Amino acid sequence: MDINFWGVVYGTKAFLPLIKNSVKQSESTNGSKKNRSRQFNEHGHIINISSLFGLTAQPSQSAYNASKFAVRGFTESLRQELDIQRCGVSATCIHPGGIKTNIANSARGNDSINDIGIRTGPKAIQSFNKFLKFDASNAAWIILQAAATNQPRCLIGNDAKIIDAVQRVFPATYSQILNDVHKLSRKLKPRRHKKPSTPK
Repeated sequence: MDINFWGVVYGTKAFLPLIKNSVKQSESTNGSKKNRSRQFNEHGHIINISSLFGLTAQPSQSAYNASKFAVRGFTESLRQELDIQRCGVSATCIHPGGIKTNIANSARGNDSINDIGIRTGPKAIQSFNKFLKFDASNAAWIILQAAATNQPRCLIGNDAKIIDAVQRVFPATYSQILNDVHKLSRKLKPRRHKKPSTPK
């Protein structure tokens, strides 16, 4: 929580006043005193990174889920407050799927999840890395485009979009559906057979 959530909160608190002030300096007023509307030649934006796990909960990821759901709630609330203020600044919450980064290798784990049948260690990291397919540079461009077009929420990757859709259609049972799909995919996955050793 200290990094994933409070880091976002403190970062926002540090930069938001500076962004607001910069935008305010570009303000121009049009119309009469009665019907004067605020217009800005420049606009500011807060971009906060949540996760695919800020949309759906996953077993063994309770702490991570809590932090990313918190980022989502904080950013969505912040966006509404900024809209009410009409200060020329807005906010977007980013929900990346499997982005090709070093996150799996640097993730913090705990052997306690072995109790629910989820493995840890090098094999688990190697398995997780297989899901990280989306190019990080392309993800960055998508994030910038989302900010430029003032999108409230930005999903990156087909995995994020599909899982978000499942959660919306089946809000109470999505976890079981995703679990069944995962089990089915493992059954359909071709197994590698070891080659018989040749006698010397």
